[in-house]
Amino acid sequence: MLEEEIFKMISHGGDARAYAYEALEAARTGDMVKAEEKLKTSQDELDLAHNTQTKLIQQEVNGEPLKMSLLMVHAQDQLMTAISEKCLIEQMIKMYQDFKK
Repeated sequence: MLEEEIFKMISHGGDARAYAYEALEAARTGDMVKAEEKLKTSQDELDLAHNTQTKLIQQEVNGEPLKMSLLMVHAQDQLMTAISEKCLIEQMIKMYQDFKK
């Protein structure tokens, strides 16, 4: 059960990151509509990963200690990296929009 939840975080975090980079590429080529769509999909994936993370945190708060593993660390790293990179990519897309004005 725990491993399934961890893999959900890894998968959704990785997908979120990939969609964010697809948004950046769309913006680079001038397709701002597609860029916004990809950013929305990226956020949807981040929400799924974050919901899983929150579920695991709630389990621990409720007295169900989680076994820390390298896989769990990797999942947390995937999520944090995806969030950070998406934020940066959003700013880069805004810069593309500003340059086109």
